[in-house]
Amino acid sequence: MAEVIDGKSVAEDVVSKVKALTADLSAKGATKPGLAVVIVGEDPASQVYVASKSRTAKECGFHSLQHTLSADTTEEQLLKIIGDLNADRSIHGILVQLPLPGHIDAGKVIQTIAPEKDVDGFHFINVGKLGTGELDTAFVPCTPAGSMLLIERVRGKDLSGLNAVVVGRSNIVGKPMANLLLAANCTVTIAHSRTRDLPALARTADILVAAVGRPEMVKGEWVKPGATVIDVGINRIPAPEKGEGKSRLVGDVAYAEAAKVAGAITPVPGGVGPMTIAMLMANTVASAYLAAGLKRPSF
Repeated sequence: MAEVIDGKSVAEDVVSKVKALTADLSAKGATKPGLAVVIVGEDPASQVYVASKSRTAKECGFHSLQHTLSADTTEEQLLKIIGDLNADRSIHGILVQLPLPGHIDAGKVIQTIAPEKDVDGFHFINVGKLGTGELDTAFVPCTPAGSMLLIERVRGKDLSGLNAVVVGRSNIVGKPMANLLLAANCTVTIAHSRTRDLPALARTADILVAAVGRPEMVKGEWVKPGATVIDVGINRIPAPEKGEGKSRLVGDVAYAEAAKVAGAITPVPGGVGPMTIAMLMANTVASAYLAAGLKRPSF
């Protein structure tokens, strides 16, 4: 059976380091990290995520600020808030929770965030830095950054000679994940819904990353023996065995099958999920270090 990669444990390590770095900043007389989270509307899932992010920021010793705006907030009003946060020297990270209401252009909003405060890593400046290998100053989207840390725990930082297949080409996970793997010297293939013979391609992967949002799509027979499997998917499916109307969480990988073949695998839940908020905290503390003219910490 495969080694189970414990994302919860690695996330706790990251958060512990963030707390220590925050204390170190204060000891140096620098401004403590500030994270502003902006949520528009009342999407229940978004509210859960935002509450969790704000809670973790406070645990880390951050200055934590939350703007909760009504669903009828205009784009102009939202852009004004972002402009104010860009100018606020006590804020080092700005996060606008997606999705936004339909009348607001999410792309325009994201590009309004100052790149040095874009701790989600979605601004074109940060996307370009990642794409050109400028990792020292880029902010990398939190889910792929966390996935990369999990891979490094199993395989080390230098992945020279390994084949990686990323299934999914989203701007949030697939593309940045591929760039991170390239920077670590992997030979990388991005696969997607139009890829021919996806199972055969997946079987070439020493590192297989599934990020398609389709429950248990990647079967055990798609996995190369000994491969490291990173399952980014979080899907809720019916679970009648638990009772009427009940559901359970599964990833994009058929876990029970894949775990018999893989060398190491992330579970769902408890794998990549906890890493996302941990890396948001890591990006925010890194932004605070850079703002103070200090060397960026690594994780």
